[in-house]
Amino acid sequence: MGRFKNKNRKPFVKQISKKTPTVDHVTGDKIPKSLVFSRGKIPGPLRQLQMDLRKLMLPYTALKLKESKRNNLKDFVSLANGMMVTHFLILSKTDSAAYLRVAKMKHGPTLTFKIHKYSLAADIAQSQLRPRCPPDLFKNPPLIVLSGFGTGEEHLKLTTFIFQNIFPAIDINTVKLSSCQRIVLLNYDKETKLIDFRHYSIRLQPVGVSRRIRKFVQNHQVPDLRSLQDVSDFVTKAGYGSESEGDDEAATVNLSSDIGRVNRASTKSAVKLQEIGPRMTLQLVKIEEGLCTGGLLFNEYGNVDAKKSENEEEDEQESDEEMDIDDDDEELEVEDEEEQEIEEED
Repeated sequence: MGRFKNKNRKPFVKQISKKTPTVDHVTGDKIPKSLVFSRGKIPGPLRQLQMDLRKLMLPYTALKLKESKRNNLKDFVSLANGMMVTHFLILSKTDSAAYLRVAKMKHGPTLTFKIHKYSLAADIAQSQLRPRCPPDLFKNPPLIVLSGFGTGEEHLKLTTFIFQNIFPAIDINTVKLSSCQRIVLLNYDKETKLIDFRHYSIRLQPVGVSRRIRKFVQNHQVPDLRSLQDVSDFVTKAGYGSESEGDDEAATVNLSSDIGRVNRASTKSAVKLQEIGPRMTLQLVKIEEGLCTGGLLFNEYGNVDAKKSENEEEDEQESDEEMDIDDDDEELEVEDEEEQEIEEED
Protein backbone atom coordinates (compact mmCIF):
# COMPACT_ATOMS: atom_id res chain seq x y z
CA MET A 1 0.00 0.00 0.00
CA GLY A 2 1.18 3.48 -0.77
CA ARG A 3 1.79 6.01 1.92
CA PHE A 4 -0.73 8.75 2.58
CA LYS A 5 0.64 12.14 1.68
CA ASN A 6 0.28 14.90 4.22
CA LYS A 7 -1.17 17.80 2.29
CA ASN A 8 -0.54 20.23 5.16
CA ARG A 9 3.17 19.52 5.28
CA LYS A 10 5.24 22.47 4.13
CA PRO A 11 8.08 21.81 1.73
CA PHE A 12 11.60 22.32 3.02
CA VAL A 13 13.19 25.46 1.64
CA LYS A 14 16.87 26.07 2.27
CA GLN A 15 17.51 29.61 3.33
CA ILE A 16 20.09 31.45 1.30
CA SER A 17 22.43 33.34 3.56
CA LYS A 18 23.12 36.89 2.53
CA LYS A 19 26.74 37.49 1.70
CA THR A 20 28.31 40.29 3.65
CA PRO A 21 29.63 43.04 1.39
CA THR A 22 33.39 43.24 0.99
CA VAL A 23 33.65 46.62 -0.75
CA ASP A 24 32.67 49.94 0.80
CA HIS A 25 30.14 51.68 -1.44
CA VAL A 26 31.35 55.11 -0.26
CA THR A 27 35.11 54.90 -0.74
CA GLY A 28 35.29 51.95 -3.14
CA ASP A 29 37.92 50.28 -0.94
CA LYS A 30 37.45 47.00 0.86
CA ILE A 31 35.48 47.19 4.10
CA PRO A 32 37.75 47.39 7.18
CA LYS A 33 37.84 44.15 9.15
CA SER A 34 39.70 43.51 12.36
CA LEU A 35 41.06 40.78 14.59
CA VAL A 36 41.22 41.30 18.36
CA PHE A 37 43.63 38.99 20.19
CA SER A 38 46.27 39.01 22.91
CA ARG A 39 49.96 38.25 23.14
CA GLY A 40 51.45 36.65 26.20
CA LYS A 41 49.68 35.83 29.44
CA ILE A 42 46.98 38.30 30.46
CA PRO A 43 44.76 38.31 33.59
CA GLY A 44 41.03 37.58 33.63
CA PRO A 45 39.75 41.20 33.58
CA LEU A 46 41.96 41.98 30.59
CA ARG A 47 40.65 38.85 28.88
CA GLN A 48 37.11 40.16 29.39
CA LEU A 49 38.19 43.51 27.97
CA GLN A 50 39.31 41.62 24.88
CA MET A 51 35.81 40.16 24.48
CA ASP A 52 34.26 43.61 24.96
CA LEU A 53 36.50 45.01 22.22
CA ARG A 54 35.43 42.19 19.91
CA LYS A 55 31.78 43.07 20.49
CA LEU A 56 32.59 46.72 19.87
CA MET A 57 34.18 45.90 16.50
CA LEU A 58 31.16 43.87 15.33
CA PRO A 59 30.00 42.92 12.75
CA TYR A 60 33.32 42.96 10.84
CA THR A 61 35.42 40.96 13.29
CA ALA A 62 35.85 37.39 14.53
CA LEU A 63 33.84 37.24 17.76
CA LYS A 64 34.73 33.60 18.57
CA LEU A 65 38.39 33.67 17.56
CA LYS A 66 40.33 30.96 19.40
CA GLU A 67 44.01 31.42 20.14
CA SER A 68 46.62 29.24 21.79
CA LYS A 69 50.02 29.77 23.35
CA ARG A 70 51.72 28.29 20.29
CA ASN A 71 50.32 30.95 17.95
CA ASN A 72 52.72 33.67 16.93
CA LEU A 73 52.20 36.85 14.94
CA LYS A 74 52.86 35.09 11.63
CA ASP A 75 49.90 32.76 12.26
CA PHE A 76 47.54 35.70 12.68
CA VAL A 77 48.98 37.39 9.59
CA SER A 78 48.35 34.28 7.47
CA LEU A 79 44.82 34.04 8.89
CA ALA A 80 44.21 37.72 8.18
CA ASN A 81 45.22 37.35 4.54
CA GLY A 82 42.50 34.77 3.95
CA MET A 83 39.84 36.79 5.79
CA MET A 84 40.81 40.13 4.17
CA VAL A 85 41.53 41.65 7.58
CA THR A 86 42.81 45.22 7.58
CA HIS A 87 43.56 45.93 11.27
CA PHE A 88 44.89 44.16 14.36
CA LEU A 89 43.99 45.07 17.96
CA ILE A 90 46.51 43.37 20.24
CA LEU A 91 46.35 43.35 24.04
CA SER A 92 49.37 42.61 26.20
CA LYS A 93 50.41 42.91 29.84
CA THR A 94 53.71 43.65 31.54
CA ASP A 95 54.64 43.99 35.19
CA SER A 96 54.03 47.74 35.10
CA ALA A 97 50.96 48.24 32.85
CA ALA A 98 48.67 46.88 30.14
CA TYR A 99 49.06 47.89 26.50
CA LEU A 100 46.88 48.04 23.39
CA ARG A 101 48.46 47.96 19.94
CA VAL A 102 46.49 49.01 16.87
CA ALA A 103 48.25 47.80 13.71
CA LYS A 104 47.34 48.21 10.06
CA MET A 105 47.82 45.30 7.71
CA LYS A 106 50.13 44.45 5.98
CA HIS A 107 52.98 46.88 6.37
CA GLY A 108 51.94 48.99 9.35
CA PRO A 109 52.11 51.42 11.00
CA THR A 110 51.55 50.17 14.55
CA LEU A 111 50.26 52.43 17.34
CA THR A 112 51.05 51.38 20.91
CA PHE A 113 48.83 52.73 23.69
CA LYS A 114 49.38 52.39 27.41
CA ILE A 115 46.12 51.57 29.22
CA HIS A 116 46.03 53.69 32.37
CA LYS A 117 42.46 52.77 33.40
CA TYR A 118 39.65 50.67 31.97
CA SER A 119 36.13 49.58 32.86
CA LEU A 120 34.37 46.55 31.45
CA ALA A 121 30.95 46.61 29.82
CA ALA A 122 29.56 44.51 32.69
CA ASP A 123 30.77 47.06 35.26
CA ILE A 124 29.11 49.92 33.38
CA ALA A 125 25.85 47.97 33.07
CA GLN A 126 25.82 47.29 36.82
CA SER A 127 26.26 50.99 37.58
CA GLN A 128 23.18 51.94 35.51
CA LEU A 129 19.59 51.82 36.70
CA ARG A 130 18.25 50.71 33.30
CA PRO A 131 21.06 49.26 31.16
CA ARG A 132 20.19 49.16 27.48
CA CYS A 133 21.37 46.45 25.10
CA PRO A 134 18.80 45.52 22.42
CA PRO A 135 19.50 42.37 20.37
CA ASP A 136 20.09 44.23 17.09
CA LEU A 137 22.50 46.75 18.61
CA PHE A 138 25.62 45.13 17.12
CA LYS A 139 24.28 44.36 13.64
CA ASN A 140 25.83 47.52 12.21
CA PRO A 141 29.27 49.07 12.79
CA PRO A 142 29.48 52.09 15.09
CA LEU A 143 30.07 55.68 14.11
CA ILE A 144 33.32 57.27 15.27
CA VAL A 145 33.87 60.81 16.55
CA LEU A 146 37.35 62.23 17.23
CA SER A 147 37.75 65.32 19.39
CA GLY A 148 40.88 67.31 20.22
CA PHE A 149 43.14 65.68 17.62
CA GLY A 150 43.45 68.76 15.40
CA THR A 151 46.63 70.14 16.96
CA GLY A 152 48.69 69.73 13.79
CA GLU A 153 51.20 67.28 15.30
CA GLU A 154 52.25 64.48 12.98
CA HIS A 155 51.69 61.62 15.42
CA LEU A 156 48.13 62.83 16.12
CA LYS A 157 47.43 63.10 12.38
CA LEU A 158 48.53 59.49 11.97
CA THR A 159 46.39 58.43 14.94
CA THR A 160 43.38 60.18 13.41
CA PHE A 161 43.97 58.44 10.08
CA ILE A 162 44.17 54.99 11.68
CA PHE A 163 41.01 55.36 13.77
CA GLN A 164 39.01 56.93 10.95
CA ASN A 165 39.76 53.95 8.70
CA ILE A 166 39.19 51.24 11.29
CA PHE A 167 35.40 51.50 10.71
CA PRO A 168 33.52 51.73 7.39
CA ALA A 169 32.86 55.21 6.03
CA ILE A 170 29.29 56.51 5.79
CA ASP A 171 27.52 58.55 3.16
CA ILE A 172 25.26 61.18 4.71
CA ASN A 173 22.92 61.18 1.71
CA THR A 174 22.32 57.42 1.57
CA VAL A 175 22.85 56.20 5.15
CA LYS A 176 19.86 54.68 6.95
CA LEU A 177 19.17 56.31 10.28
CA SER A 178 18.04 52.99 11.73
CA SER A 179 21.57 51.60 11.21
CA CYS A 180 23.18 54.35 13.34
CA GLN A 181 22.78 52.78 16.76
CA ARG A 182 26.27 53.04 18.27
CA ILE A 183 29.02 55.61 18.48
CA VAL A 184 32.68 55.46 19.56
CA LEU A 185 34.07 58.69 21.01
CA LEU A 186 37.78 59.47 21.38
CA ASN A 187 38.70 62.68 23.17
CA TYR A 188 42.33 63.85 23.35
CA ASP A 189 43.46 66.06 26.25
CA LYS A 190 46.38 68.32 25.30
CA GLU A 191 47.53 68.91 28.87
CA THR A 192 47.59 65.32 30.11
CA LYS A 193 48.17 63.75 26.64
CA LEU A 194 45.56 61.12 27.49
CA ILE A 195 42.80 59.77 25.24
CA ASP A 196 39.37 59.03 26.69
CA PHE A 197 37.82 56.05 24.86
CA ARG A 198 34.02 55.73 25.20
CA HIS A 199 31.36 53.54 23.58
CA TYR A 200 27.71 54.67 23.55
CA SER A 201 24.39 53.46 22.21
CA ILE A 202 22.16 55.93 20.36
CA ARG A 203 18.43 56.09 21.00
CA LEU A 204 15.74 58.54 19.95
CA GLN A 205 12.80 59.76 21.99
CA PRO A 206 9.90 61.82 20.61
CA VAL A 207 9.68 65.27 22.15
CA GLY A 208 6.47 66.08 24.04
CA VAL A 209 5.36 62.48 24.61
CA SER A 210 5.20 61.06 28.12
CA ARG A 211 7.09 57.94 29.04
CA ARG A 212 3.90 55.93 29.64
CA ILE A 213 2.51 56.72 26.18
CA ARG A 214 5.85 55.96 24.58
CA LYS A 215 6.02 52.55 26.25
CA PHE A 216 2.41 51.81 25.32
CA VAL A 217 3.08 52.49 21.63
CA GLN A 218 6.36 50.56 21.58
CA ASN A 219 5.31 47.44 23.49
CA HIS A 220 1.59 47.25 22.59
CA GLN A 221 0.78 46.26 26.17
CA VAL A 222 -2.58 47.09 27.74
CA PRO A 223 -1.96 49.42 30.71
CA ASP A 224 -3.45 48.89 34.15
CA LEU A 225 -6.36 51.37 34.40
CA ARG A 226 -8.13 49.97 37.47
CA SER A 227 -7.18 52.87 39.73
CA LEU A 228 -8.22 55.54 37.22
CA GLN A 229 -11.63 57.13 36.68
CA ASP A 230 -11.12 57.92 33.00
CA VAL A 231 -8.71 57.09 30.20
CA SER A 232 -7.64 60.72 30.05
CA ASP A 233 -6.15 60.36 33.54
CA PHE A 234 -3.65 57.94 32.07
CA VAL A 235 -2.26 60.79 29.95
CA THR A 236 -2.85 63.89 32.05
CA LYS A 237 -2.62 62.71 35.68
CA ALA A 238 0.44 64.19 37.35
CA GLY A 239 2.88 61.75 38.81
CA TYR A 240 1.54 58.72 36.94
CA GLY A 241 4.06 58.97 34.15
CA SER A 242 7.22 61.01 33.88
CA GLU A 243 7.27 63.52 31.08
CA SER A 244 9.59 63.02 28.16
CA GLU A 245 13.21 63.84 28.79
CA GLY A 246 15.62 65.73 26.62
CA ASP A 247 13.49 68.66 25.44
CA ASP A 248 16.62 70.76 25.05
CA GLU A 249 16.76 72.28 21.57
CA ALA A 250 20.46 71.44 21.23
CA ALA A 251 19.73 67.72 21.68
CA THR A 252 16.75 67.50 19.28
CA VAL A 253 16.74 66.65 15.58
CA ASN A 254 14.18 66.55 12.79
CA LEU A 255 14.00 63.06 11.32
CA SER A 256 13.97 62.52 7.58
CA SER A 257 12.47 59.02 7.83
CA ASP A 258 10.49 56.90 10.26
CA ILE A 259 12.43 55.02 12.94
CA GLY A 260 10.39 52.49 14.86
CA ARG A 261 6.79 53.01 15.91
CA VAL A 262 7.26 56.19 17.90
CA ASN A 263 9.76 58.36 16.02
CA ARG A 264 8.12 59.62 12.86
CA ALA A 265 9.47 61.66 9.98
CA SER A 266 9.22 65.48 10.11
CA THR A 267 8.87 65.37 13.91
CA LYS A 268 11.29 66.40 16.61
CA SER A 269 13.10 63.67 18.50
CA ALA A 270 15.60 63.92 21.32
CA VAL A 271 18.95 62.16 20.85
CA LYS A 272 20.05 60.14 23.87
CA LEU A 273 23.47 58.55 24.41
CA GLN A 274 23.81 55.73 26.91
CA GLU A 275 27.21 54.26 27.66
CA ILE A 276 27.55 50.53 27.04
CA GLY A 277 31.30 50.12 27.44
CA PRO A 278 34.09 49.31 27.45
CA ARG A 279 35.71 52.48 28.77
CA MET A 280 39.46 53.13 28.57
CA THR A 281 41.97 55.87 29.29
CA LEU A 282 44.84 55.55 26.81
CA GLN A 283 48.21 57.20 26.26
CA LEU A 284 50.02 57.03 22.93
CA VAL A 285 53.48 55.68 23.75
CA LYS A 286 55.06 54.98 20.37
CA ILE A 287 54.39 54.52 16.67
CA GLU A 288 56.32 51.87 14.74
CA GLU A 289 56.80 52.03 11.01
CA GLY A 290 55.96 48.39 10.23
CA LEU A 291 53.67 45.69 11.58
CA CYS A 292 54.76 45.55 15.24
CA THR A 293 58.32 46.20 14.10
CA GLY A 294 60.46 48.72 12.23
CA GLY A 295 61.77 52.18 12.98
CA LEU A 296 60.14 54.51 15.47
CA LEU A 297 58.08 57.31 13.94
CA PHE A 298 57.14 58.63 17.40
CA ASN A 299 58.23 57.92 20.95
CA GLU A 300 56.65 59.61 23.97
CA TYR A 301 59.78 59.09 26.06
CA GLY A 302 62.16 60.65 23.54
CA ASN A 303 63.59 59.80 20.15
CA VAL A 304 65.60 56.67 20.87
CA ASP A 305 66.98 56.43 17.33
CA ALA A 306 68.27 59.99 17.46
CA LYS A 307 69.97 59.32 20.79
CA LYS A 308 71.53 56.16 19.40
CA SER A 309 72.82 58.01 16.34
CA GLU A 310 74.21 60.79 18.54
CA ASN A 311 75.96 58.25 20.75
CA GLU A 312 77.34 56.48 17.68
CA GLU A 313 78.63 59.78 16.30
CA GLU A 314 80.25 60.59 19.64
CA ASP A 315 81.86 57.15 19.73
CA GLU A 316 83.13 57.62 16.17
CA GLN A 317 84.54 61.03 17.05
CA GLU A 318 86.24 59.59 20.13
CA SER A 319 87.67 56.73 18.09
CA ASP A 320 88.90 59.21 15.44
CA GLU A 321 90.54 61.31 18.14
CA GLU A 322 92.17 58.19 19.58
CA MET A 323 93.43 57.28 16.11
CA ASP A 324 94.86 60.78 15.69
CA ILE A 325 96.58 60.54 19.07
CA ASP A 326 98.02 57.14 18.17
CA ASP A 327 99.29 58.52 14.85
CA ASP A 328 100.93 61.45 16.64
CA ASP A 329 102.57 59.07 19.11
CA GLU A 330 103.90 56.95 16.26
CA GLU A 331 105.30 60.05 14.51
CA LEU A 332 107.00 61.14 17.74
CA GLU A 333 108.50 57.67 18.19
CA VAL A 334 109.82 57.73 14.62
CA GLU A 335 111.36 61.18 15.14
CA ASP A 336 113.00 60.03 18.38
CA GLU A 337 114.51 57.01 16.63
CA GLU A 338 115.89 59.20 13.83
CA GLU A 339 117.46 61.59 16.35
CA GLN A 340 119.07 58.68 18.16
CA GLU A 341 120.54 57.35 14.89
CA ILE A 342 121.97 60.78 14.02
CA GLU A 343 123.60 61.10 17.47
CA GLU A 344 125.18 57.64 17.13
CA GLU A 345 126.66 58.54 13.73
CA ASP A 346 128.17 61.70 15.20
